[in-house]
Amino acid sequence: MPHRSQHLLSRRNLLQLTGATSLGALAGCTGQLPGSDDGARGREVSPRATVTAEPDTSVSLTAASGSIRPSPDTSTTNWMYEGQFPGPELRVQEGDVLSVELTNDLQEETTIHWHGVPVANPVDGVPNVTQDPVASGDTFTYTFRAEPAGTYFYHSHVGLQLDRGLLGPLIVEERDPHVEYDHEYVVVVDDYLPGEPELPSDGGMGGGGMGGGGGMMGDIRPPYEGLLINGRLPENPQTFDVTEGERIRFRFVNAGSATVFGVRIAGHEMTVTHADGRPVEPVDVDSFVFGAGERYDVVVEATNPGTWAVQADALDGNEPPASAVVEYESAGEGSPQRPSPASNQLRYRDLRAISSLDGVNGDPDRTFDLTLSRGRGQSYTWTIDGQAYPDADSLQIRPGEHVRIRMTNQSPVVHPMHLHGHFFQVGNAIKDTVIVPGHRGQVTIDFHADNPGRWLFHCHNLYHLDAGMARVVRYVE
Repeated sequence: MPHRSQHLLSRRNLLQLTGATSLGALAGCTGQLPGSDDGARGREVSPRATVTAEPDTSVSLTAASGSIRPSPDTSTTNWMYEGQFPGPELRVQEGDVLSVELTNDLQEETTIHWHGVPVANPVDGVPNVTQDPVASGDTFTYTFRAEPAGTYFYHSHVGLQLDRGLLGPLIVEERDPHVEYDHEYVVVVDDYLPGEPELPSDGGMGGGGMGGGGGMMGDIRPPYEGLLINGRLPENPQTFDVTEGERIRFRFVNAGSATVFGVRIAGHEMTVTHADGRPVEPVDVDSFVFGAGERYDVVVEATNPGTWAVQADALDGNEPPASAVVEYESAGEGSPQRPSPASNQLRYRDLRAISSLDGVNGDPDRTFDLTLSRGRGQSYTWTIDGQAYPDADSLQIRPGEHVRIRMTNQSPVVHPMHLHGHFFQVGNAIKDTVIVPGHRGQVTIDFHADNPGRWLFHCHNLYHLDAGMARVVRYVE
């Protein structure tokens, strides 16, 4: 186990990252407008049609059980797409039509969600909201236009299946990138659970200390046995080969189910170029923190020959950091050098989107004030305004509205909140997932109601979601 000083993270770091109290001020305030009560008897608006054009790329993904080996001395049974963990990288050009046929060879139902891509509602992959789950032995085809460009990922949206390994990266390439780079690597950061995931109320996640229990943020976490980069434990790190003078783009994806990660690359500064796939004005940092579901693209200039560690520490756990290696072709033998302590960490207020979000300006047409909290009583329950999904009111909106959601987190635990089907503005950034800090942390998001249907809005900590921290955003007229 690494010495405690290796962990660069603390609640203070997190508050600095998010600017917890300032984001609401940046977004402005208005009086409360009617929310779920308004339009409760309104007619539901039909979602936009799915793509009927011939696909540019067709892919088959079979979900099945299999064995993985994250290190030479470690193996376990996992669920995988196409026998791979993480699942196969899907890479298409912006604007291409992608068709993915899912075959379910598991013994229970499943779906695929295209995290961050504002697809048409019927192919969003949320069971019993946008589609019937795919039964064991059945198939389902998802067809959508891959836009806008960005770093995304796909995963099951049924129960706790994400923490069994059903995930993979989805890369939609720009036709004209706003930054120059010579080549790129995708870096999927994850938490490693060798057994079947369970909620604490079902007998899972008992005890404290390593992996389970309280962790730094006071939450109950699964008994993780390690942290992964691209499916590998730190004793079996992947090597990213670089040549001096190159500019390398790293696409970082937090595919973890219950872990907030802090990322550093030893010996190198990172220039953040994209947040959740959306381009931002380049900003130089030596570290960044991201919650489950968030993505950051960074460009690194290869000007410091040697062998260097890419390190992802857990904010909310005590596992050794996930690791990979950046190795110059001129490097000799030797262990990779570890990162220095963080001194210039990315904050949300550093992020400035290249282009504005259409339909979001001035005062909102509709505002929701939502409280995130732990449910009362002995059961493991997480709520939004005291209601636990699926026994929760929908948030009803009308097409074309500028919608504002103001969140206050009454729990001591961070919540990475994700909105399906839309990007939102937070401060000067455009994202689809945002960390809401604990201890009365506040974050405000604004979005344009331009994608009719039923959309899930939820915490991307898988266990908080499964224990009720979700609502359906429903279009009515």
